[in-house]
Amino acid sequence: MNIKVLMFDLDGTLLTSNGIVSKNSLDTLKCAKEKGYHIGICTGREALSVKDLLPEWGLEGLIDSIVGTGGAEVLDLSLNVHETNHFLEGNLIKEIVSHYQDMDVNFAIPYNGMIYAPFENDMIKLLSKFDKIPYEIVDFDKFLIEPKPKVMIVCEEMVMDQVIERSKTFKSSQYKSASLKTASVLYEYMNPNISKTGGIQKILDYHNFALQECCCFGDADNDFDMIKNAGIGVVMGNGSSHTKSVANYITDDNDHDGIANFINNILFKM
Repeated sequence: MNIKVLMFDLDGTLLTSNGIVSKNSLDTLKCAKEKGYHIGICTGREALSVKDLLPEWGLEGLIDSIVGTGGAEVLDLSLNVHETNHFLEGNLIKEIVSHYQDMDVNFAIPYNGMIYAPFENDMIKLLSKFDKIPYEIVDFDKFLIEPKPKVMIVCEEMVMDQVIERSKTFKSSQYKSASLKTASVLYEYMNPNISKTGGIQKILDYHNFALQECCCFGDADNDFDMIKNAGIGVVMGNGSSHTKSVANYITDDNDHDGIANFINNILFKM
């Protein structure tokens, strides 16, 4: 198999639990870059905020493309192309917020390098600190006049089961949405037409690569489709059982150089 593209999820995959890229991972990516691989990031995070953090992670100059917001954005740094598609209608987000209004949760919308929330609490502060993205409190009635990429429900871990159970009763008479748990404290709603695979395919089309020439690395349930559809799908040792079920390979966890170990010991030797 002739792999030409490497696409990495961020949280739980390329980033360690401390939110950094390990030295071994950086050295391996530099080696892959020298060998001519196209290197990309495919994440639920918003693309511009990821671009801003590349220097802090030591990734500036190594990353060719970013698929953001779970596939709703593609940012090709090598071609200077930024494309967005399939945002959620503002009125739909208002319906989602209303559906959970009696629960101890907050709501966060990543957009243009910021996190926007209807009110401030500890969970929004922690999300902002962990993702290293500034937040702003806004009036959602005004903010949601135009469509936005997605909405995240932010809650304590102990509340997540209740959020998931409540999600089963959400239905809009006018709009369609998809939802899933993406972290222990995050439950997200997005347009059902977006997927990480779809975003990756746009990047591949720009460069005339085939999906079978792409090796994807992920960990969580929202990585399931790209792991399943990639030429080679690699799941971290800390990954979900659901996503591991479709992996071609399972490597070490994100705190023990799973990416570097797979690329150096398996991919480079294929």
